[in-house]
Amino acid sequence: MREFGLIGRSLGHSFSQTYFTQKFLDLGLADCRYDLFELPTAAELPALLRAHQGLRGLNVTVPYKQDVLPLLDEVVPAAARIGAVNVIDVRPDGRLVGHNTDYIGFRESLRRFFPAGGPNTPALVLGMGGAAKAVEAALHDLGIPYQRVGRRPGAPGLTYADLTPAVLAAHPLIVNTTPVGTFPHVAEAPDLPYGALTPGHFLYDLVYNPRETAFMARGLAAGAQVKNGYEMLCLQAEAAWDIWNGVS
Repeated sequence: MREFGLIGRSLGHSFSQTYFTQKFLDLGLADCRYDLFELPTAAELPALLRAHQGLRGLNVTVPYKQDVLPLLDEVVPAAARIGAVNVIDVRPDGRLVGHNTDYIGFRESLRRFFPAGGPNTPALVLGMGGAAKAVEAALHDLGIPYQRVGRRPGAPGLTYADLTPAVLAAHPLIVNTTPVGTFPHVAEAPDLPYGALTPGHFLYDLVYNPRETAFMARGLAAGAQVKNGYEMLCLQAEAAWDIWNGVS
């Protein structure tokens, strides 16, 4: 039995198990399974691997995309550049190799959603965690300038208090990389001046459960284009599957 899974602190919102279970059925892979592993800290990873000798690959979600880095034997250059890992390849010799397929999933999904690019189409990236790092790398490579937005004053970038209507007007793309609004906290949304949104804005929410977050709903009310993170989930999952099977 080849086992795969997802590690994180709270996984009740995740569709990853459903996605891969269906994939295994479609491919006729009766020897594969996918489980959810809620860990109190990333430091529990070695114990998890000892308890599950059949593990061949793991996805990593919040808040451990950076915390797992010291626990890995190797991080591929692309993931090292980003500074976060969302896929662990468990090699036959037991070596743990970190990858980042969030970058691939977001980059390709954004290309289908946001047709603009270049210095006149800057973005706001809400959040400063591991997912934000992958988003920032993708925006950089697509030639889209961005500003980071976080909660702590003094950190690089803007705070939510800095997000005036003028700032929103100057940034047509807004990407939420935080878990705010994730099920079951569906009424929550990032603290923005939503009245400043226009039909010229594009709101991309990495959250995919619920399908329409409060962040997206407020954008729709202003006539903005919106998209959730489900396509990104699928694209990064397929890239992870390729890694686990030695395709890439």
